[in-house]
Amino acid sequence: MRISRLTPWAAGLAAASLILVPASASAGQRNTAAAPAAAPAPASASAVDTYYAAAEGKTGAALKTALHDIIKNQSKVTYDGVWNALKVTDQDPANSNNVILVYSGRSQSKSTNGGGVNDWNREHVWAKSHGDFGTATGPGTDLHHLRPEDVTVNSTRGNKDFDLGGGPVSEAPGSLTDSDSFEPRNAVKGDVARMLLYMAVRYDGGDGFADLEMNDKVNNGSAPLFGRISLLKQWNLQDPPDAFEQRRNQVIYDTYQHNRNPFIDHPEWVNSIW
Repeated sequence: MRISRLTPWAAGLAAASLILVPASASAGQRNTAAAPAAAPAPASASAVDTYYAAAEGKTGAALKTALHDIIKNQSKVTYDGVWNALKVTDQDPANSNNVILVYSGRSQSKSTNGGGVNDWNREHVWAKSHGDFGTATGPGTDLHHLRPEDVTVNSTRGNKDFDLGGGPVSEAPGSLTDSDSFEPRNAVKGDVARMLLYMAVRYDGGDGFADLEMNDKVNNGSAPLFGRISLLKQWNLQDPPDAFEQRRNQVIYDTYQHNRNPFIDHPEWVNSIW
């Protein structure tokens, strides 16, 4: 069993020892980005194989359980700590002073994090109301589904499920929304799918949190459910993991949580489980 693809990293990761946020930092605090440092090498195929060894040869529910048992072993980041972590995980490979906003696709200064109209903030791709976990350390701070996004766009997306159609989203070219769903731009459709599916495997009712699951509906509200799975499976195929997503997965593993998103390493496992 081999990782689906390995691509070179973008240079310019910030040193881990320089990006910690004090526990007293407020949700709207702006922080100065750390100086970039040389990026480490990506994990070898053999190292990734070893990480997933307990899942080898499994399919369906057995594969999902095996992956859960692997990825539940993680370090946790505080919600304040997410600010500076995102400055590293989502750094613009062409400009180390900026991050890439997930739905907007815009490169924006790391220092403009906060709550103002033109700031970027912490988007929960698995909306925190779906399972009522809020910003609790655990699912509420899991970097595998947290991404930088424009404050206004984040508000427009709200807690909507993912589906096709609607009207254009201001400041997020290529994204669409209506009263009960949100469609991200094509370049991150697969990213969105793999983030949601990670959450459905990682959080299964243990750790004191709800059992997060997928369904094929919208309007899931506060239920610990997200849809639509049929569409997310298509997006996983349509938009396979690219270098940015793979690098992000590796940074989270190496520097922060020490667990991986299995669907970035093995996109084919999506159809094996669902």
